[in-house]
Amino acid sequence: MRAIEYARTGGVDVLEVVERDVREPAPDEVRVRIAVSGVNPTDWKARAGNGDGATLPHPQIPGQDGAGIVDAAGDAVTHVAPGDRVWLWDAAYGRTDGTTQELAIIPAGQVVALPDSASFDVGASLGIPALTAHRALTAREGGPERLEPGALEGVTVLVSGGAGAVSHAAIQLAAWAGATVITTVSSDEKAALARKAGAHHVINYRSEDVVARVKDIAPAGAAVIVEVNANANIETDLAVIAMGGTIVIYAGTGDSALGVPVRASMAKNVRLQFILTYTTTAEQKQKAVAAVSAATADGALEVGDATGLPITRFPLERTADAHQAVEDGAIGKVLIDVAAL
Repeated sequence: MRAIEYARTGGVDVLEVVERDVREPAPDEVRVRIAVSGVNPTDWKARAGNGDGATLPHPQIPGQDGAGIVDAAGDAVTHVAPGDRVWLWDAAYGRTDGTTQELAIIPAGQVVALPDSASFDVGASLGIPALTAHRALTAREGGPERLEPGALEGVTVLVSGGAGAVSHAAIQLAAWAGATVITTVSSDEKAALARKAGAHHVINYRSEDVVARVKDIAPAGAAVIVEVNANANIETDLAVIAMGGTIVIYAGTGDSALGVPVRASMAKNVRLQFILTYTTTAEQKQKAVAAVSAATADGALEVGDATGLPITRFPLERTADAHQAVEDGAIGKVLIDVAAL
């Protein structure tokens, strides 16, 4: 079977198309025939490493997210069976087997049934973006631990940078759960995408006063801010956060340090919540998976132009181009077509 792997860290040139033997799943594993693999920033960052071109102990197949059909299941697996449509999460975290291969062996707990109503594109776009978004929206003190319709009724959520994959999922999940959703964007094009995703109020931070607009929409402030760029936005966030609100930070560069205005944070009893989806607790992850599955079944996490997340796709042999597209900041979601199923 064909797979993409890299044996050392570095630029996209380290990615190679190889032939690998097909192995049988262990009792607690599932072999999935991958239809579509999703590409996330962590994929290229892990591949790039720290820039020293280090040789890996074992070749790495990248790809945390994907969707496809169960090809075989271990004897201890009961929740899915051969022929079932599934989506995958954290496939390559702490493992060498990611989703950019035709047949992936995945721990059974990371294989989730995909509703017939959801496309493989949707399934491959869930994983990191939607699970990150769910944790962001449930990190507030006193808030729900698992989203469902009505769980955020009466809550105002501000999503920073509403045209990215995580922010897109945060808008969709927050709206599905009943929140009033405000988002900030940098252009009219991205504003249109955020509205398609379901944002109720869209603010162009390049041409509008974000603080004034948010206070006009939500005088008491936003209970939750889902923040992609805290270094640039922390003062604005503190100006518009509600008393006792939570600023959730899910992105940042490896060498960045955040300067937080202490007095302004204290005055509102603000919580700064940093999150990394890979290291959330098992309970948080399982609640996120359950909620994301329910939202997917409800049609709340659709992708594509019509719902504000344009798709750029590449065939398996052009995985290097897919990585480069994400690294270059492609708008929307980058997907890799692994096999036609």
